[in-house]
Amino acid sequence: MSIPGRSAPYPPPATGVPAGPRAHLLTTGNTEQYRQVLAEGIDRVGARIARTARPFTGVTPAALAPTVAAVDLDRPLADATAALDELEDVYLRDAVYFHHPRYLAHLNCPVAIPALLGEAVLTAVNSSLDTWDQSAGGTLIERRLIDWTAQRIGLGPTADGVFTSGGTQSNLHAMLLAREEACAHTTTPRRDLLPRLRILASAAGHFSVQKSATLLGLDDDAVICVPTDADRRMCPAALHAELTRCHRDGLVVMAVVATAGTTDFGSIDPLDAIAARCAAAGVRLHVDAAYGCGLLVSPTRRHLLAGIEHADSVTVDYHKSFFQPVSSSALLVRDGLALRHATYHADYLNPAPLSTGEELPNQVDKSLQTTRRFDALKLWLTLRVMGPDALGELFDEVIDRADGAWRLLAGDSRFEVVTRSALSTVVFRYLPTGPAAVLADDANRHARRALSASGEAVVAGTKVDGSQYLKFTVLNPETTVDDVAHVVDLIAAHAGRYVHERSTAVATPCPVG
Repeated sequence: MSIPGRSAPYPPPATGVPAGPRAHLLTTGNTEQYRQVLAEGIDRVGARIARTARPFTGVTPAALAPTVAAVDLDRPLADATAALDELEDVYLRDAVYFHHPRYLAHLNCPVAIPALLGEAVLTAVNSSLDTWDQSAGGTLIERRLIDWTAQRIGLGPTADGVFTSGGTQSNLHAMLLAREEACAHTTTPRRDLLPRLRILASAAGHFSVQKSATLLGLDDDAVICVPTDADRRMCPAALHAELTRCHRDGLVVMAVVATAGTTDFGSIDPLDAIAARCAAAGVRLHVDAAYGCGLLVSPTRRHLLAGIEHADSVTVDYHKSFFQPVSSSALLVRDGLALRHATYHADYLNPAPLSTGEELPNQVDKSLQTTRRFDALKLWLTLRVMGPDALGELFDEVIDRADGAWRLLAGDSRFEVVTRSALSTVVFRYLPTGPAAVLADDANRHARRALSASGEAVVAGTKVDGSQYLKFTVLNPETTVDDVAHVVDLIAAHAGRYVHERSTAVATPCPVG
């Protein structure tokens, strides 16, 4: 039946399944094969996850590389079942499984099932979110989620933004806008201004700020690290001193980058005080909330982001604290007009609008990317099935669990803890006693490697003031304090054994003769 105002529907496709190479394309003729192949893949992954008893097998690159190298990519298996059998050997068996409660290393989370549904839908339809004529409703869904996030932050009615591949791209995009805004608001020639541009960022902030400065062609010393306090939060007084010094020296601060959730310490900079300093100096404020954005939906901890509403731009990573599959990130800006700095027109794609014509909502006008996945669909389905309060409760759970881990370690004389995180990380180290204390760095490095090789748990490592430390990052609500206690004991055993063997080797004299 035809719909008024629309052309008559196409006739149904001819019966029969495509043959040859076309048999592997998702078309109207082989949707049943699509269902069967994906169902088998889902069954394999589900069965693997159900029986995974450890987060990692401990496989080394040297051990796995020959298996991967032996695959002849020029001789296809031509059968999904055989390919899945092979995939068990080259990937699934030895994958790192973030759903396991003793995966405690990086900012990787177990993922929400509605988001996996979104992943299946978006990859099959394969919309590209650069232009309206490649995405239609996908564009509107992304824009609705941008508006929703901007409202949660409190950026105001002129806010806008765009989904990105991750926090690094979001921060790069933000710094591009900051650079271009600085150039747009001065009469100084661009070639003279660029060497004078500076970014002030927390000493505990993310390395992507330095990478962004390099990619944007700024000077090697363009990023100035602002000192932090004992809790690894940017010091407002130190920021004020740097702002004053830059002004005195004729340097132009194009942005201050505050962090709402540092990767190592989970620290949240005092955003209200920083925003006040930026406002007084007339400087753009960017908040990197890639990690801490989960607080936007927290029922109990939203106040920890107080001041974020004053930011000019904000990075959020839904694939960290909203339990989304990689990738799912966004850059939000207070003034949507700032996104014009990323706009380039191509006649074949997004031609400049005619003065009398209708302007289509093309997201490529805001993005650093052209072709771009419909990653917003994952968050959309998660919110429609679970709702934001449920996500916030899960994030609160992992913060509570990390706080339990902090208390456990703070009360264990074998360990030293750096600071109490506002989020879900714990930085600590094993401390040998007596003369063996000099072995602390090596003992902690060894413990991390040995633990990973055993496959029983995975933890991260970092350096604090030049010394080697270990790090728990808790993003799995299934992780219990008992899980943490077990991993702590494993670390102590590995490190203690290393210290004992090294001390014994040093104490045993070499035979003479």
